[in-house]
Amino acid sequence: MSRLHHIALAVVLSGAVAAPSWGEPGFLERYAATYRFRLGRPGGIRPTPDGTMILFLRSGPQSFERVLYEFDVATGAERVLLTADRLLDGADESITAEEEARRQRRRITGRGITSFQLSRDGRRLLVPLSGRLFVLDRSDGEVREVMIDGGRPAVPRLSPDGARIAYVIDGDLYVVEVETSTQRRLTKDAQGTVSNGLAEFVAQEEMGRHSGFWWSPDSRLIACQQTDTAGVELMSIVDAMRPERPPRSWPYPRPGKANAVVRLRIVGLDGGPDRWVEWDRNAYPYLASVTWTPNAPLTIMVQNRRQTEEVLMAVDVVTAAAPGTASARPRTLLVERDEAWVDLDQRMPHWLDDGGSFLWTTERRGAWQLELRTRDGTLSRVITPVNAGFRKFIHLDEPGGRVWVLAGNDPTETHLEQYPLREDSPPPQRISQAPGGHGAVFARGGSVFVHSYSGMTGEWFRVRAADGTVLGELLSVAETPPFGDDLSGSVSFTTVGSNPQFHAVLVRPRDFQEKRTYPVIVHVYGGPTGVMVSKSSRRYLLDQWIADHGYIVVSIDGRGTPRRGRDWQRAVKHNLIDVPLQDQVDAIKFLGAQFDEMDLSRVGIYGWSFGGYFSAMAVLRRPDVFHAAVAGAPVVDWMDYDTHYTERYMGLPRDNPTGYEASNALTWAADLERPLLIVHGTADDNVYFMHSLKLADALFRAGRPYELLTLAGSTHMVPDPQVVQSLYTKIMDFFETALGP
Repeated sequence: MSRLHHIALAVVLSGAVAAPSWGEPGFLERYAATYRFRLGRPGGIRPTPDGTMILFLRSGPQSFERVLYEFDVATGAERVLLTADRLLDGADESITAEEEARRQRRRITGRGITSFQLSRDGRRLLVPLSGRLFVLDRSDGEVREVMIDGGRPAVPRLSPDGARIAYVIDGDLYVVEVETSTQRRLTKDAQGTVSNGLAEFVAQEEMGRHSGFWWSPDSRLIACQQTDTAGVELMSIVDAMRPERPPRSWPYPRPGKANAVVRLRIVGLDGGPDRWVEWDRNAYPYLASVTWTPNAPLTIMVQNRRQTEEVLMAVDVVTAAAPGTASARPRTLLVERDEAWVDLDQRMPHWLDDGGSFLWTTERRGAWQLELRTRDGTLSRVITPVNAGFRKFIHLDEPGGRVWVLAGNDPTETHLEQYPLREDSPPPQRISQAPGGHGAVFARGGSVFVHSYSGMTGEWFRVRAADGTVLGELLSVAETPPFGDDLSGSVSFTTVGSNPQFHAVLVRPRDFQEKRTYPVIVHVYGGPTGVMVSKSSRRYLLDQWIADHGYIVVSIDGRGTPRRGRDWQRAVKHNLIDVPLQDQVDAIKFLGAQFDEMDLSRVGIYGWSFGGYFSAMAVLRRPDVFHAAVAGAPVVDWMDYDTHYTERYMGLPRDNPTGYEASNALTWAADLERPLLIVHGTADDNVYFMHSLKLADALFRAGRPYELLTLAGSTHMVPDPQVVQSLYTKIMDFFETALGP
């Protein structure tokens, strides 16, 4: 049985979990069955290069099984292209533990067809499924299985020309011909802790880099990562429900300790000698990103251990692959430095078609901006102004001289905007108008794009021509919540404070009575990688259900969160809790003074992951403000989290012992005087279960009462409907007891 299908096991609980008796009837059951009303939405959207078809994945409204669809732009018709049942001829899907872990890193909960790849011309399509490789020829609809020997292929990648597939078996890189199934082994030195072609843990989890090898544009070479985890600690997960099973172990680097050693080499398909790409790996141990596009050099970005410096480098592949050369030293294009940390942007660099220049993003002027740079890295021009609220590069229209980006001065919204590539290009303009979150996925030539939108009254996925004309819409079959998509009547946005000023959202009961006072529940994240206040009703579905029990649910984005500029986010350097916690306290007091209906004598707080950490610290350190907390999957001791995330914000432990101690929940455990419910999945391989066990042990030894709810077999994500329903029933039962509305 999959580890995602175990039931919740309650430990050290005051009693059995009761069935819900309040709130919208049937909401929680449907919320759980639909994976938070997300199942049935189009995903993995990919227009074909010529813009004639839109490929996308979609499941049923209460199914995790994804199906590959094709939308015809000309007719507006959609059809099923491939299903797992068809490809496997009715057999059950088989997923290895390694593949399950990789899906965890990408936050993939679906089954069936979860990914696909297109050749550069769009003619061939690769679908990896159940350890097998299927290729669809879109010209005639023929599907062939490419047969391989020697084991299950991991992380397969279709070559740009569609003629070959590269993949990893037992730590070595292989390639197979699509037409003949002829297989070749390209590396032969995997052994023990050494592997080839696989991204290490921190690259997948923290850098956003999931690839460990990269095809050359001409499909003749592969840049391949080699990883040695010999010095990295092994962390083990034991299935306590099945003690007869051996534990599973993974290399997991903790702060101040050894990381994986990563190298990069260029492998030829003709059997010639490999060429190693040599840079100062002592100074820059992190291989942060690799880019290889037509007419441009192989480009790598490396970081120092403290992540205060990153270097973009270009590799002369012709020289590197020439006979008689054993290595290649890349040339530096540019260096980014920040005394706190340098954030990564995996979309960069984006090379122009002729390879003569590239787009680049930077925060060096105080906020994210997009730049144009020449082939040697020299700054050509700044494309977006510092006050544009730039979020992400989307598409480059070279003939039209326009760059499409996501941006917005209001951090609660994200808009689709255009900026001039050149001095003589059209002036900037905002494309999207409706308040909320906008996104876009373009065909390579830019002839069509899918414009996605999520606002306070609903969401949609519209297919548009380059001029904005609506050509059709991708259908979502996701269920509508019992109280609908329009929450504008009960959800309100405000700003509080003056210096600093905080964005906040209040979710009131739908039967709100002005002359009543209500206890408050703060739904928090508070970390440097996410915001909670956004103008999208889907974000507040669970909060609305909670509010309807007789609460006001509040979220606040304080300092340390993104979208407010460099200094705002970097206020947490060396201490992840002091400033953000004070901001939450100040904002709650501001809100209480502004809204009489908020009863600040009864304030609860809850969150997951960093939000779970924040909730635990809030009730430990500020019991005068927070009167009960639910801490879901909390990081407790930052010495037990991974290197790349922790050291980015906290620095190396030897350089910042005071900050690590102040940010450690165990430091404050003996001070607990308010109700605390700790929730954690026992199979969590991101925030290990040991975090909650250490906190529970410290509270027990200090004689402090607490509750611990273990989710047996659950990972950092909790998609199982039965677990989700029981979990939030228990959370509400806890708050009902602790805050007593």
